[in-house]
Amino acid sequence: MVAKNQDTPEHPVQWDGSPVKINMFGGFSIQVGEVVIKNSSSRSYQLWNLLEYLIAFRHKPIPTSEMYDALWDEDEVDNPASALKNLVYRIRSVFSDYDLPFSKTVVTYQGGTYQWSSTIPCVVDIEVFEGLYERASSLSLPQDMRIETYKQAIDLYKGDFLASSNYKNWAVPVAGYYKSIYFKCVAGVLGLLAEQECFGEVEEICQKALIIDQLEEMVHEHLILALSKQGQQAKAIAHYKHVSNLFLNELGVHPSASLRNLYRQIAKSVQSVEIDIEIIQQDLKEIAPPEGAFYCEYEIFKSIYQVLSREAPRTGLSIFVVLFTLTDQAGEMPGAELRRKAMDGLFRAIRSTTRQCDVFSRFSGSQYVLLLSTDTLPHCMAVTERVTKKLKTGLRTPEIEIHTAVKPLE
Repeated sequence: MVAKNQDTPEHPVQWDGSPVKINMFGGFSIQVGEVVIKNSSSRSYQLWNLLEYLIAFRHKPIPTSEMYDALWDEDEVDNPASALKNLVYRIRSVFSDYDLPFSKTVVTYQGGTYQWSSTIPCVVDIEVFEGLYERASSLSLPQDMRIETYKQAIDLYKGDFLASSNYKNWAVPVAGYYKSIYFKCVAGVLGLLAEQECFGEVEEICQKALIIDQLEEMVHEHLILALSKQGQQAKAIAHYKHVSNLFLNELGVHPSASLRNLYRQIAKSVQSVEIDIEIIQQDLKEIAPPEGAFYCEYEIFKSIYQVLSREAPRTGLSIFVVLFTLTDQAGEMPGAELRRKAMDGLFRAIRSTTRQCDVFSRFSGSQYVLLLSTDTLPHCMAVTERVTKKLKTGLRTPEIEIHTAVKPLE
């Protein structure tokens, strides 16, 4: 199969009337017989934009005013009607260059509307994809057949709708629509496979789905459960920590309560039965504990806080909760790259200016929370000042502001 430049075809396409194959996932191409016709020239940008639009909505006549809005920003062209006619003529010329019999009628015009010809037999991947989804969603279908149909739909999704073109305003909501269907297919097949305890297949599908969108929490939850069910608890916990950091860095939020609960359940099941207390004690020990405060996941931090809040009234412990927040000069969350750099710097500043008996965790995308054991508020404030100074010295950027809030342990 040879991809052709529409401007200079080497020879006519021998078309036998079989359906024209049109792909819109991951990119855009039209296959007629054994020849793939696709855009190979940046000069043809609007021609292919129009062609993509006509095919995406090929089952309805499209008013010219709607096409003007899709193709051009306001006042971008002086005479949109003339420009549109020229683009339609050029589309017909593309197919005419291949000596295709439908070239003159590939785009039809009637009553102020244009439409991709309904007489050309076509197989369009987005339409096949939707059909597979609807079929797989039918509860009347046997479960194994539903799984197979979901898999076919997932395999057909080669990437986002018009991946190289979805910056176009009209394509963005369409891309979102098909992506949502893709993840409905993923959720459907993962649920059915989990019922059949096919966790190896669950893991494989999850890994592929995360290439499409690494921030889809439902997929991470299925993957962590699948790893756990296959006896890979340590790997499941490691993936949860990866997800937790990913969500904080990219979205500024923690994983959902459902995912955190799953993490706690898996963490409880990690240890096997052991009756030798010395072995247990060795397992509990830190290996070469680092200098400075103990860092932990936020779920563990909450448990430590709750234990200390119970203990403090009896022992007279003096502990302060310190919240460090990073913002830009406007008081807003910094951009992703700058925030990542600043949060790494804040992590080092906290660890290097606190003691091993202190505990800290990441609270959000731009915040750390610290349990500081000290006798008085002035001593606590002195520590926060050292952290602030350490961060500013190491970061050396005026774009970042650090804010602190202090409150005694309740």
